[in-house]
Amino acid sequence: VATAGCASAPINEVGDEPAAGGGATEQDLPTTTPPQVVNVDEQGNQVTLKNIPAVHPVHPGESMGGPVELPQVWAFQADDGNPSVPGPVLRTTEGEDMDIVLDNTQGMRPHTVHFHGVTKTWENDGVPTTTGIQVAPGETHTYEIPANVPGTHFYHCHYQTQRHIEMGMFGILRVDPEGYEPADKEYFMTVREWDSRMHRQFAGEDANYDPRNRRPDVFTINGKAAPRTLHPEKGSPVIVDQGDTVRIHLVNGGYMSHPIHMHNHRFRRVEKDGSQLAEPLQYEMDVTNVAPAERHTIEFEADSDPGVYLMHCHKVNHVMNGESYPGGMLTGVVYRSVMDTEVFSQLMEYAGYQG
Repeated sequence: VATAGCASAPINEVGDEPAAGGGATEQDLPTTTPPQVVNVDEQGNQVTLKNIPAVHPVHPGESMGGPVELPQVWAFQADDGNPSVPGPVLRTTEGEDMDIVLDNTQGMRPHTVHFHGVTKTWENDGVPTTTGIQVAPGETHTYEIPANVPGTHFYHCHYQTQRHIEMGMFGILRVDPEGYEPADKEYFMTVREWDSRMHRQFAGEDANYDPRNRRPDVFTINGKAAPRTLHPEKGSPVIVDQGDTVRIHLVNGGYMSHPIHMHNHRFRRVEKDGSQLAEPLQYEMDVTNVAPAERHTIEFEADSDPGVYLMHCHKVNHVMNGESYPGGMLTGVVYRSVMDTEVFSQLMEYAGYQG
């Protein structure tokens, strides 16, 4: 197996347009699953990432403007896990050093991995044009990433970035500080808007994506659109018990800002981009505007009248599936005590949950 190394001159990132006649059909591709949390500390501080072309069901049901699907994405897969969009959450502890192996031996195009937040050596920055390192098809490369900045961070492919992020090559890096005290409930959420023309083009459909004329038409939380976001297993509902302290790590994996609003709860923003905010800055709010690549960690007390309360982007045209409202970038805070109500049962029918 070849190993990527330093080139003698900066690398020119050539384009990776889909080949004439399209790419693999949906029948040839695996289906993505929800992102898993990989505790890197527990596996010798090493994880292997692969890139897997896959079909991504955003909302597979017929309700609320469905079905919604991205017919081809480029999903990260950790070790022998399942491919997912967003990619797996890589979790470690402050003071550890990680070996992130990018395995591109079965790949079709070059890739890299760039990590936000942590401070690393030049050669580990993951940018081919400034480091001279890219991982070509048939190669592997190990990035040495120190967990020296605690907080919630972002990682993504930095080769032909405008395409490879759009195709799904991004995820969360979480560095827990020493002495980290977990909340009663903790969730990771990545918000993103998509221009499905690119996914349809790479799947061989009659579509033409233009990054200079981007027209987002799919809006997701953790890769799913409402009502699928409310599915207890396939989505990302914030399921709480009365009195819980709840911590949500929000990451924007898209190219647009998303003001995230929570109904009937006041939350505090306690971290931003890997920095713990001083106590006077942790004032209560109900909207936090997350810019591209920003990370906001919010906390709140589950002290409202038990019910189902929406959490969504307040650019309300992002809360749609096509022409259907509601949908898109919307999930909910769900009190466990109301999960046996008729209202919740109806929501689960929309979401496709049979439990």
